[in-house]
Amino acid sequence: MTIGRLARLGAVLALATATTLAGVAPASAHRRSTPAPTGTASLATLLSADGSGFDTNARDYDILDNAVTAVLTAKPDSPVAVLADGSTPLTAFLPNDKAFRTLAYDLTGHRYRSEAKVFSVLATQLGVDTIENVLLYHVVPGSTISYRQARAANGAVLTTALAGSTLEVKVVYCRVVSLVDADPDARNPFVVDPNLNRGNLQIGHGVDRVLRPVDL
Repeated sequence: MTIGRLARLGAVLALATATTLAGVAPASAHRRSTPAPTGTASLATLLSADGSGFDTNARDYDILDNAVTAVLTAKPDSPVAVLADGSTPLTAFLPNDKAFRTLAYDLTGHRYRSEAKVFSVLATQLGVDTIENVLLYHVVPGSTISYRQARAANGAVLTTALAGSTLEVKVVYCRVVSLVDADPDARNPFVVDPNLNRGNLQIGHGVDRVLRPVDL
């Protein structure tokens, strides 16, 4: 069963190609007036701020940082490189290390003790192309969407950087933002660490699950 899930994820995402990152804006998520961000610090810089090593903190972003680095090392021209261009506005939903642990378990049926092992298993089983597409599914190009704006945008459909793919904003308990991805059977991710890189054109919101662009 788990082998079938891995094969399904890889096969479906292999059909996707990167969408153009310029000029794409999500529907209605940024209508509320807020001060325009002007900073140009990139999300890649934010993710790499504590170095490239792994630790035992499940709430930071070591696995994500290494996934971005792995993709750009193998494919320097990948659209994922937009995360390192702080002059390009975007909103990214950033899975924390616990989120990747959950994905590894769901795909393989095994729990791994170390972040390094989780990263190694996902990199080996999924491959660079699939990881690239999963990362693109977490990026909403063209707009800097604050958490306040997201909370006021229940039902908004966001166009992601993965060609043909969207996310839906779902506000629960009146104030908590969740995201509806393409897997109807898995729990939807919640934003647990909002407004990372605030004041810059690129903003990130930490989430507690990896968004799934296919039904696993």
